[in-house]
Amino acid sequence: MERYDVVVLGSGASGLTAALAAACAGARVALYEKGEEVGGTTALSGGILWAPDNPYAARAGVADSREQALAYLDSLSNGSMRREMVEAFVDNVGPALAWLRDETPLRLKLVPRYPDYHPEHPGGMPGGGRSLEPELFDTTGLDAWLDRIVGEPRRLQVAEIPSGGGGSGVLDPEVLRRRTKASLEGLGRGLVAALLQGCLDRGITPRTGMRATRLLVEGDRVDGVCFESATGTHRVGADRAVILATGGFEHDADLVADFLRGPVAHPPGVLTNTGDGLRMAMRLGARLSAMREAWWVPVVLARTPGGSTSPTLLLRERTLPGTLMVNGQGRRFTNEAANYNALGAAFHAFDVTSFRYANLPAWLVLDDACVRRYGVFGSAPGTEPPEWLLRADTLTGLAERIGVPADALRTSVQRFNDGAREGRDPDFHRGESTYDGWVGDQTYYGTPRATLGPVATGPFYAARVHPSTLGTKGGPRTTPDGRVLRVDGTVIEGLYAAGNAMAAPTGMAYGGAGGTLGPAMVFAYLAGRHAARPH
Repeated sequence: MERYDVVVLGSGASGLTAALAAACAGARVALYEKGEEVGGTTALSGGILWAPDNPYAARAGVADSREQALAYLDSLSNGSMRREMVEAFVDNVGPALAWLRDETPLRLKLVPRYPDYHPEHPGGMPGGGRSLEPELFDTTGLDAWLDRIVGEPRRLQVAEIPSGGGGSGVLDPEVLRRRTKASLEGLGRGLVAALLQGCLDRGITPRTGMRATRLLVEGDRVDGVCFESATGTHRVGADRAVILATGGFEHDADLVADFLRGPVAHPPGVLTNTGDGLRMAMRLGARLSAMREAWWVPVVLARTPGGSTSPTLLLRERTLPGTLMVNGQGRRFTNEAANYNALGAAFHAFDVTSFRYANLPAWLVLDDACVRRYGVFGSAPGTEPPEWLLRADTLTGLAERIGVPADALRTSVQRFNDGAREGRDPDFHRGESTYDGWVGDQTYYGTPRATLGPVATGPFYAARVHPSTLGTKGGPRTTPDGRVLRVDGTVIEGLYAAGNAMAAPTGMAYGGAGGTLGPAMVFAYLAGRHAARPH
């Protein structure tokens, strides 16, 4: 049986970071991935890290502090956070970022102006300063590994995409040509590529197609992992620790039904997130926490040119002027421009009379002026929208197509329009938060008009909106250094967890852009360093 000091399971940002941190601390490290490709859902993401009180902001003259960050997170907690975990996160942002700069090829930079998701809360940052992104990374050194990262090449930076504050998502052809020739990538794939390069430089070669099924135990400590692969069963020893970085469980229907607080459909992350780490930890008596929570997001099923459908995050279109959302009764039910994680709660409202989720099904409604002016779901401004959108010349006709009461839809639209023309939303306060207009009309950013505009010009369009998740938040409870705890509060010796495989340190909150990856990488850094220590 092969043996290593530290065995890391999972090759997203958490697994790569933990493996690098353990290796930098002197451990002999092995890295295993269930899928045939590396990078996990991280590679499909924007690659942003939410990092309060970070040195990049300080150098840019943005004022932030430990006290502000803790006050902000506390204002979002609703009792869902453990104080020692939140303090460990904020206190180790600086050390983790310094380590990434000094010991890995990853280079980060501040995303200008990106507001926190709840910027008006105590300690919030409406002018940005806490969201970082990877600089474009030269992937030529990865050789064949470049084709084994999840997703397609991504040559963009955050400011160049719609969710980054007004970018089109389409590069100038000459810029694209230069970046392609130089093999430069950004966003989530750029982040994964840089961390993967760091692992390869230190002799850590991921082994793919290896599904961990069971933790090996010797005496009272974890001693290794049992894997299943195309070539059979394999056992690998871990003299110091095993680190679970296997992601969440959003693609396991049984676990979703058992634990999550609300409905989930069509999660857009990698299909390998089926709770393998969770199950292994449960078998050893791990205490679980944050199990009902997820990184909520609404999605639509966009039809590809080939005729298939794929879940697409609904970020920009619901924020644009000339749009609103209604439920199956034809009524508005939320601030459509709120951050996607907070918006998820609107789909969890329950009608005790019908005994159904009150706001499902849900529909995004757009008018023609919005579609033509801004372009939606990949269509360019001034062009026809995608054919898969439902269309009708009148609101009455659209109501018939989406199966909602026509009178209710017309009434909802009229009330919304009356407020929008005055620059206000008396029902759900859309446009009052700085964040609401971040991916809206940047001409009016900072005012309600960035997101408020009447839905008045036919023809009208609709897309079915599904409640979904980028990943789950629940998992084994850990110490601040990543050690997994039993139900009685004692440590399971030799077992660590990081990222979506651990109980989310920020509980139900999503502080800002990168609120998943920021804490995930900080705690992966802490877990890797601690796991490398001789025991």
